[in-house]
Amino acid sequence: MARPRTFDETSVLEAAAAQFRVHGYADTSTEQLCEAADVRRSSLYNTFTSKDELFVRALEHYAATMRAHQAAILADASVSGAERLRRLVDAIVDEERVARGEGHAAGCMGVHTLMNPDLRARDERIARILERDLQERLGLLEDTIRVGRADGSIPDGPDAGEGALLVNTLIAGLRVTAQTGIAPEVLRRIALDGLRSLLA
Repeated sequence: MARPRTFDETSVLEAAAAQFRVHGYADTSTEQLCEAADVRRSSLYNTFTSKDELFVRALEHYAATMRAHQAAILADASVSGAERLRRLVDAIVDEERVARGEGHAAGCMGVHTLMNPDLRARDERIARILERDLQERLGLLEDTIRVGRADGSIPDGPDAGEGALLVNTLIAGLRVTAQTGIAPEVLRRIALDGLRSLLA
């Protein structure tokens, strides 16, 4: 008879994602994962079978969690479309500020994975998770841009889809640039300067 699990699966996924988003797949060891999740190697593998399987499950959890957090900001009807985009930038910069206080950048599991084509080639589920996440996030950003154009806070301009790509590129760039040690206040200024081409 199988032994009952002695840990919460969601907590393990969150702990694993926290490691993968900072260190990436290759530089995250099984020992790091076990220590971060406070579980034994045998318990980890009894549930997830392998580091690869844990990575896929953690990526799916991370993408859904981050997307829900961003959706809450972008769906805030109490502020304009432009302000929603600014608040999204502020939320990301705040994450980087907290991580900097802990001695590292916040990282991004999605960006790390996108920059590793071998991972996507090895498991088609990874490519599907990333593609779905991208399309859903772009959809949220497009909707926000349309709201901003309707409320007058974002002027008419290029296709909303291109605007969404611009914002998504700014966010990915923030994550990568933060890895170089750039201060959060500088990251915020850079991001807001980038948004001005959309908001001006």
